[in-house]
Amino acid sequence: MDAPIAKPPLDRLASRRGLRDRLGDSSLRWISALAAVGVITVIALIIYEVIDQARPSIRTFGISFVWHRTWNAVTDQYGALDFLVATLYVTGLAVLLAAPVAIAIGLYLSELAPGGVRGVVGSLVEMLAAIPSVVLGLWGILVLGPVVHNEFGPWLNDVLGWTPFFATRPISGSTMFTAVLVLAIMIVPITAAISRDLFLQVPPDIKEGAIGLGLTRWEMVRGVMLPYTRGGLISAVLLGAGRALGEAIAVTQVIGTTAHLTANLFETGDTLASRIAAQYQAAASNLQVASLFYLGVILLAISLIVNFAALLIVRRYDIAQRV
Repeated sequence: MDAPIAKPPLDRLASRRGLRDRLGDSSLRWISALAAVGVITVIALIIYEVIDQARPSIRTFGISFVWHRTWNAVTDQYGALDFLVATLYVTGLAVLLAAPVAIAIGLYLSELAPGGVRGVVGSLVEMLAAIPSVVLGLWGILVLGPVVHNEFGPWLNDVLGWTPFFATRPISGSTMFTAVLVLAIMIVPITAAISRDLFLQVPPDIKEGAIGLGLTRWEMVRGVMLPYTRGGLISAVLLGAGRALGEAIAVTQVIGTTAHLTANLFETGDTLASRIAAQYQAAASNLQVASLFYLGVILLAISLIVNFAALLIVRRYDIAQRV
């Protein structure tokens, strides 16, 4: 039996390293640390600057700004409730519409699509994410808006007019429903790409074992793949929601920029981001500018809450899988 080969001590290995190797290790450590600290610093500076610019409005209106509805540049009275509700309403519906479609696309590209089709469709889906939001907004005005006004609106009103969501026919193509569709289109490629990568990470032996036990492909997907990737899929959906929350240009172009509380999707509306984009350059007073920054503070808070919730959900499912 051969004797085991003795390994040289670590200090002897370290002594053989040249000066360039040691400098490379130190440089890598410091550059990585500086990159991490730099990202945190930039985020902190952005948050500080937004809050600092909003301070006059915070002093004037306080926390009641969140639940007041008035937005009047003539009397310098401002409130965020209409924009806050519209933001959550439109974003929530867009996520509900886009998430199943995006997950289905990811599942098709990872499991069902032929090799040739998989590459083409995957590239096209990813290219959809590269379309500038202003171009998508123009498409919403010129193409999607008229379709909503002339086709979707009358049909949905005839079928679902008894619900508060489609109680009237749209007067024009600029509606909250058009904004929901545009946001859903923007969410799909991000969520679909992440979902596809998650499904591809499922170990093949687990899937083959499930099929070998007699499960159908759908049963394997429902019982193995979806539970295995559940935490990541939730993160992908919430990432898409964060993308929709902050969208300003495309939503401003198609939503109508009229603030009021209504469940009717064929009415016009206004979100936090679209109100900031529409009025910042033409703000009539310093208090109005500060109030627009106050809207930005609220939007930042919502984004942080969404990201924190995604982190908690992912950790919960990771712990459950380890147990």
